[in-house]
Amino acid sequence: MPKLGMEPLRRRALIDAAVAAIGEAGTLDVRMSDIAGRAGVSAALAHHYFGAKDDLLRATMRSLLADLTRETRIALARAVTPRQRASAIVAVNFSEPQFSPDIVAAWLAFYVEAQRSAEMRRLLGVYARRLHSNLTHALSALMPRVQAARTAEGVAALIDGLYIRRALKHGAPDPASAIALVEDYITLKLGRTP
Repeated sequence: MPKLGMEPLRRRALIDAAVAAIGEAGTLDVRMSDIAGRAGVSAALAHHYFGAKDDLLRATMRSLLADLTRETRIALARAVTPRQRASAIVAVNFSEPQFSPDIVAAWLAFYVEAQRSAEMRRLLGVYARRLHSNLTHALSALMPRVQAARTAEGVAALIDGLYIRRALKHGAPDPASAIALVEDYITLKLGRTP
C-alpha cells in the first residue's frame, strides 16, 4: 500500500535527481534508472510518477522555471526603485541556487534539446519572454521604452552568455564577477540615456 503524502516528495526527489544526473553527464542523455537510483526509488516508481523519461525532463524544466520565477518574485518584492528591480533580476539569475554547476548544466542541456523539442523550445520561450518583460519594465522607468527593451535584450544575452562561460570552466562559479559585469553594462546604458 502506498504511503500517503509521499508522491510530492518522491516527485521532487526525482526532479532533483534529474538535475544532478544532467549536471554530471552534461547532457539529457541520462537513463531513467540512473535518475531513479539517485532519488532512492525504483525505475518502475519513476515511470509511475512521470511516464517516460521525456515527461520527467519536461517536469524538470518546468521546475527550474518555477524556482527561478519564485526567487525573482521574492527579490522584486524587496526592491524599491526601478534600478533596484533591474539589479534584483540580475542577482537572482546568478544566485547560489540558480548558478550552481548542476543547474547551469541543466539549463544548457535544455537549450540544446530545444533545437529538437517543440515543448522545450516553448518552455525556454516562456523564460526568455518573462526575463525580457521584467527587465524592460524595470528599465522603462529609467530610459525610453525602446532603449529599455534593447538594454533588456543585452542583459539577457549577457546572462545566457555567462551561463555558457560558466559551463566551460572548472571549479566554483563566481557569481559576484558575473553580477558585476552585467551591472556595468546596465550602468553604461543608463549613462547614455538622453
